[in-house]
Amino acid sequence: MGDLSGPRLYGCYKCQNHVCCHDDIVSKAFQASRGRGFLFSHAVNVVVGPKENRHLITGLHTVADVHCSDCGEVLGWKYVKAYEELQKYKEGKFVLEKFKIVKINW
Repeated sequence: MGDLSGPRLYGCYKCQNHVCCHDDIVSKAFQASRGRGFLFSHAVNVVVGPKENRHLITGLHTVADVHCSDCGEVLGWKYVKAYEELQKYKEGKFVLEKFKIVKINW
């Protein structure tokens, strides 16, 4: 018999709006602004804010804050552009802060 539980999902910690899938995790080893963060290849039900340049641990990046589409909570950011060649793999991906997301169907 196959797995009937469906995909493992994460949601916004405030309203449980589905924002990402466990299978889309690229890395769990990211440092977010207030603790650990996960790098995801995709996110859903989010609003991407205006782009801005930020000096992060790995150098200068153009990023945009990511907000829950239901409650407006800032969950992390999206990498828009990386200026260093070794960081280009992050472009288009999302960092969501671990304490801002919860497991919603595990």
